[in-house]
Amino acid sequence: MKIYLVQHAEAVTKEVDPERPLTEEGISDVQRVGRALKHAGVKVKRVIHSGKLRAQQTAEILATEISPMLQLETSNLINPNDNPGAFDMQTASGSMDTMVVGHLPFMAKLVSHLVIGNDKHMLVAYQPGSVVCLELIEKDNWQINWMVRPELLG
Repeated sequence: MKIYLVQHAEAVTKEVDPERPLTEEGISDVQRVGRALKHAGVKVKRVIHSGKLRAQQTAEILATEISPMLQLETSNLINPNDNPGAFDMQTASGSMDTMVVGHLPFMAKLVSHLVIGNDKHMLVAYQPGSVVCLELIEKDNWQINWMVRPELLG
């Protein structure tokens, strides 16, 4: 089983729009990432996002590229300051390849929680629109397979 942990793409500031939709650059970045994931053969059975507009928009764009027929799901356990231990990835994914789209610091803490069991030690440096792929090797043993950031895609 693989999970793809995504930080939402670049969003406008609260001062510009309190809902914080994606910027034009953010939209372009996540479209580029989505095309790269599709080209790499990434497919998921579930896409979960936080419900905040910037995460929802990012999830919609990525799902359109890699799994266009999926219904997006909302979780109230993946907001920026939520406890990663409360989000049980194996239960949430149901043993299916799953994409989770959320926010910092939660996404970085979730990677650390799953890989080393300690969300205080950051293992990855997310940038808006980044994707980290984890794979479940055996029960409760996750490994980082790869990470991609929009700026790596040109």
